[in-house]
Amino acid sequence: MSSHRFVNQRFSRIGAWLLATSFLALLAGCKFDPAQVFSLSGPQSTIHVDGPVARAQDEVFMVTVWVTTFIFIVVGSVLAYAQIKFRAKSDADEHAAPPEQSHGNPFIEMGLIVASIVLLVIIAIPTLKNIWYTHDVPEAERANAMEVTATGYQWWFNFEAPTEMMKTADGGEAPLVTANELVVPVGTPVRVHLRTVDVIHSFWVPKLAGKVDMIPNRANFLWFKADKPGYYYGQCAEYCGDSHAIMKFRVIVLGAADYIRWLDNQKAMARTASAATALRDAQRERVQFASFEDTAPGSTIAGSPEFDASPFDAWKRQQVPSPAEDAALIARGRELFAEKSCLNCHTVRGHTNSKGIPYGGVTAPDLTHIGSRSTIAAGVLENNSRRLHQWLKDPEYFKPGNKMVHGVGRMAGYLKLGDDGRPVRDSSGKYVRNIELNDEEIDALVAYLHSLK
Repeated sequence: MSSHRFVNQRFSRIGAWLLATSFLALLAGCKFDPAQVFSLSGPQSTIHVDGPVARAQDEVFMVTVWVTTFIFIVVGSVLAYAQIKFRAKSDADEHAAPPEQSHGNPFIEMGLIVASIVLLVIIAIPTLKNIWYTHDVPEAERANAMEVTATGYQWWFNFEAPTEMMKTADGGEAPLVTANELVVPVGTPVRVHLRTVDVIHSFWVPKLAGKVDMIPNRANFLWFKADKPGYYYGQCAEYCGDSHAIMKFRVIVLGAADYIRWLDNQKAMARTASAATALRDAQRERVQFASFEDTAPGSTIAGSPEFDASPFDAWKRQQVPSPAEDAALIARGRELFAEKSCLNCHTVRGHTNSKGIPYGGVTAPDLTHIGSRSTIAAGVLENNSRRLHQWLKDPEYFKPGNKMVHGVGRMAGYLKLGDDGRPVRDSSGKYVRNIELNDEEIDALVAYLHSLK
């Protein structure tokens, strides 16, 4: 009996080892990079951090890790000692009567209670200290804090800077608005007010700050500060529907001069491309950003090899118009933007249709400067011509359930919906569309959107 038992235990250990190894390989994902996996230095690492809030949270985590590691070693050592010393060495030992039972040793029990309290206090002191620190911007830095309102939608993020006012088409002013890419200056505390218009979302930029939920009818906030310029990956960390897993955003941190340059451009009305502006922009010196340094060599989006190698450089390239842009194609795309009802949901400040109706929708991302963003579809795709064409051709493929396809309220989306709320298919199995776009029209829209720098 004991030989069979030994064999079963051996196979159990081998099976557990193989299962653990397989599980770690799955966690690493399809792109297995040993350097990132074992150093925990990926683009959304919570260990290699670049801000005081994330650093404080990492310190609490590491204190907990060391305390629990100590407990594991002590308990594991006692357990191993007991298993080795008191194991059954023969069949006679296996069938021997149990030893006399007792109610324990009061000295040992009190010692364990005191030791547990001490270990909890060791964890509690830095925890309480950092809860107080991360709750809000420190008093000494509060006067210099930048205020941002982040609003979660299914499935994208809207960012509004209430202290940075921009001109509107009617001559008034409104807070600066961007979508899915939050640009902030380095070394500046940023207080992010968290809101949602539908379900619970969660705001998380691992290298800058831990996650905080966006809850309907509740005002939450967090703050962070970046130590150096960089390109930081963020995402929704609370299940919020079909496309929760691909609800991403970016935080781009710039040096002071670069941030002012970016801010001035964002406050301007949408760029209008013509043959003259295309020639001028092609001949002018390329914009240089001295503070750029790629801090995220990996990538979590479906991008080109050039983008994956250096997403920060890719963002830099997006800030200037392409010298190869076609002014006539852009003009056609601008007309289609109105004809295909894009203006009902999206804003392009300063642009109107032939009847003077402004492109002023508010239910979808502001596209005034979409050409300057490095990603589209809430961080899912690189913002290049190929990916933008694919997105406009079949957004349901990349982001199931998105509002551009299914519509908002009574507004018709790309697809015709049945009484059950599901997209209707024709006899061949293809979706029936409310808005038809052929490849030539999509190319024109892509040219127009990419001209909006």
